[in-house]
Amino acid sequence: MDEYQIVELVKDRYRTGSIEAYHNFLLNDMTIISEKSFKRSYQHNPSINEQVIGYVYNATIRVVSTLEFPTLQWDFISSAYLYKKGYVFRGLRSLGPAPLPNLKYIIYSLESDIGIMGIPQVEFEDKLFIELVDLDVAANNLNLPKIISSVLGPKLLGENEIKAYEFYEINERVRSQKLFADHTWKDAEDIVSRYFDEKDRDLSKEVFKISQAYERVFRPYRVVYNTKTWQPVLL
Repeated sequence: MDEYQIVELVKDRYRTGSIEAYHNFLLNDMTIISEKSFKRSYQHNPSINEQVIGYVYNATIRVVSTLEFPTLQWDFISSAYLYKKGYVFRGLRSLGPAPLPNLKYIIYSLESDIGIMGIPQVEFEDKLFIELVDLDVAANNLNLPKIISSVLGPKLLGENEIKAYEFYEINERVRSQKLFADHTWKDAEDIVSRYFDEKDRDLSKEVFKISQAYERVFRPYRVVYNTKTWQPVLL
């Protein structure tokens, strides 16, 4: 499957109502299953974790900045990459009970709410935003391999459960880098939120620079569909 095929598949699953809200897994046979189904299936078929090639987050969004910069709003990259490298952890941002060695894509499927932030915005009506990120590309551009190595040191994969403080430290180091037009992840997130959601138009130049950096770091493949015609549209 190439990027176009995956995005079309997610769009079709959304159109037919056959994708669950929030957390889903894309398997190598082009099926998409919910997080609950994945965990239930794993109990009977532990090798299902090797069939996972994508993580799909599906939601209805009322915030413009999230529609424009989804990967900046949800930092699944660190946890997903750790799972790909053979680690697991419990609690928040856990991707399940077992590593996902063939995980390749993070996909956001986001429908816009007509009354975003309580104000009707015609340009966002009837739109489905799908953004796909190659996990290895994003992880390398975020310096995740080096950060993971520096935090975990010689931890053996046989001892593959990461403690909460280890994950926190990895994620904080990723987010503290100034990779977004000389802004940290959190600062960039705040700036685009102020621009799009609070209408602070004085930030337009900074948002443009952050947008360019976002493209360099995440290399997203992005398509916006009209949910009445199901055809791609420009926005």
